[in-house]
Amino acid sequence: MNHIFAIVEREMRKFFRSPALMMASMIFPLVQLIVLGNAFGGKIKDARLGVVDQDGGTQALKIRQAFDSVHANMRTFETVYYDNDKQAMEDVRNGKIQGAVIIPPQFSRRVYEQEQPRVALIVDNTDNFMSSTLEGELADITNALNSPTIEPRLLQKTVLQIVELYPYIEYMKYLLPGSIALAMFVSVMIGGGMLYIDDKARGVHEGYLVTPITKTELVLGLNAAGAIKAVMTGLVITIIGSLLSGVGTLFRPASAIGLLLMIVATSLAFNAMMFLLMVRVEDPLVPRAIFGILNTLLFFPSGSIYPIQAFPWWLKAIAKVDPFTFAVHGFKAMLLKEAGFAAIVPDILYLTLFATIALGIATPLFKRTL
Repeated sequence: MNHIFAIVEREMRKFFRSPALMMASMIFPLVQLIVLGNAFGGKIKDARLGVVDQDGGTQALKIRQAFDSVHANMRTFETVYYDNDKQAMEDVRNGKIQGAVIIPPQFSRRVYEQEQPRVALIVDNTDNFMSSTLEGELADITNALNSPTIEPRLLQKTVLQIVELYPYIEYMKYLLPGSIALAMFVSVMIGGGMLYIDDKARGVHEGYLVTPITKTELVLGLNAAGAIKAVMTGLVITIIGSLLSGVGTLFRPASAIGLLLMIVATSLAFNAMMFLLMVRVEDPLVPRAIFGILNTLLFFPSGSIYPIQAFPWWLKAIAKVDPFTFAVHGFKAMLLKEAGFAAIVPDILYLTLFATIALGIATPLFKRTL
């Protein structure tokens, strides 16, 4: 064990002597969490909705009053009134407004005579998020206008009552589990993979052969050092990310223990995977070249940004064996769902098994390179 500890000490000293390396492995995931968390997933506010009232009747006035009420309360959109429907459509096309409502002539008369009154909503469907938001808001308004003033005594329609298990989860909180896993992966990639290849290119590993350190001890020492770096990064990002996104479950003893176990298991799996990928690599440029490919192939299919259930079959197959998937699931269970230890047992078992298998394959491959 003294030989392994000597290797770990050497790797950690080298890591701490490179503050820029430490900051690079931690700041990038934090920046991604802050920027993406605030840029995506927020509620639409102050969108510009054009209104062309070609009717001018009392029922058209009700619609306009409903629009003004939305702007005064939820601020989803603000109304911009037009006299010409063609100009409104052109402004939607040019991006000056995000949508336009056309209230046709004789609309109020059709409402009173129940002749299928219609209101047109023109949206720019190149932006699906904006168009779906406006469509949903206008659907709610029309449903409210269609509801009878006096409800019938007997319920004639089935009503769906939605029960949410958790309070509203902002997108920044939703991204936190993925950001923790990504930070640990970046730490393993920079502090493990790249440094490993650089040391090999400089002949550091061959220098170990003149010492009493065996090759197995060298493998275990290098992986232990890489795992410690990833654990440190995971702890820092978990604490800072939880404070930034307002997640309070971190400070509960049971959740803290579960998170620590997930961080250790994730660091072992990521480091063993990176060691397996880099064990036969000789060129120092290779890890830098494949960093983006690995990030895309492992991070995005993990469900950290988009649900796995929406993936095609081949991407689902990748997600089922991707250690990122199990890491994100475990961190999400602890941080967002306040789940118990039983919820992360399968994730910890898979990550541990993955690390064992990857290290078992990489060790004989490493011996062949010396």
